[in-house]
Order: sequence, then structure tokens, then C-alpha cells
Amino acid sequence: MISSRGTLFAAAALVFAAPVSGAGRAPAAPPAAAPAAAAPAAASDDPEVLLGPITREQVEAAVPAWVQAGVEAKPDLAAARALAGVAPGAEVTVLLGTWCSDSRREISRLWKALDEIGATAGGGARGGLPFTLTYIGVDEDKREPAAAVAAAGLKYVPTLIVRRDGREVGRIVESSPHGIEHDLLALLSGKAAGLLTANPKLTAAGSASPSAAPPPRR
Repeated sequence: MISSRGTLFAAAALVFAAPVSGAGRAPAAPPAAAPAAAAPAAASDDPEVLLGPITREQVEAAVPAWVQAGVEAKPDLAAARALAGVAPGAEVTVLLGTWCSDSRREISRLWKALDEIGATAGGGARGGLPFTLTYIGVDEDKREPAAAVAAAGLKYVPTLIVRRDGREVGRIVESSPHGIEHDLLALLSGKAAGLLTANPKLTAAGSASPSAAPPPRR
């Protein structure tokens, strides 16, 4: 019979005799956690700013809100059709901001009017119009592109400048008083000249807007 004291010595011997797994090595580090997926960048609410000569296609691709504005626009179709009958040779330069709500409202309405008569945004003989339209994008400070801004004396956008034989006959600034297609027709047909605007800052400063014939009542 083995005494209790002998039993304790035997157990201790077995403990020291057993091999120690991993003896002499540092404990293994826990596996590295998989890197967290990067959070997607927040979409910017600021529309893209396009500078210099641009096209309708470029504007609508960069800022889809322009497309929706055109869908919602309701231009005067009689005035739109009359645009195709003005004396040929005029040039219309359109300075706009792709970031600007006034530009979006006015120019999208003009494009809708041209769509309704089967004309293109660039106009010209191939585009179904006796005049051409050129579009120039400007920055939010209305400083770039510097040469175009300076040449136009630009203060507000949109600004549509109508020229014949290289001479300016009139312009529409920021907000068209009778509808963009109607006021453009008035300048192209010679029924109006000079400044056409609904901007009270311009009229209050003494640049009174000449009165183009208002559109007929329906």
C-alpha cells in the first residue's frame, strides 16, 4: 500500500517528466484581423464645373439635372418655330455655368425649344437654324476662361450675346423677361436691341431693359 506522501511525490515526478509543448518559444500572436473595407467616398452635391468651349452633350453628361430641367421646360412653340425663319448670318454666344441654376433653367428651356422644331443646340444650316450658337462654360467666380469673360464683360450667367456682322446687337442676361426663346427671337429679328433681363439689379442700376414684344396670350 502506498502512503499518501508517496503518492504526492509520484505525481510531482510525472509533471516534471512530461515534455512541455513549445518550450522556449514566445506564444504565437493571434492571427491578424482582415483589413476593413474602405468606406465609399461620399457623393458630392456640387455639380461639375466645365470651362471653355462646351457642347450640350458634355453639359448634360456632367450634370444630369440639366436633362431633367429640359424635360420640365415648357417653351413657347410659336416663338421656337419662328427662330428658324430669322435673317441668316447671326452668331449667338452663350456664356453659362454648369453649376448655375439660372443657366440650367434658361439654357435647358432653349434646348427644349430647339428640340421641338428639330434643330440642334449648335444651330447653323446643318443644324436647322439660320444662326449659330456657341457655348462657353465659366467658373463660379466668373473669371475663367479669362479671355472670354473679359471680351463679354461678363457679370452674370447665363449671358447670351447676339452679333451680326461682328457687331453686338443685344444680349440676354441671367433671367429672360419673356421666355428665352421669345427674347432670343426678338433680338435676332430686330424687334428688340440692347439688354434684355429680368434681373432687378441691372435695371435698377440704369441699364433699363428694352421692351421686346411680349409673347401672345393663350
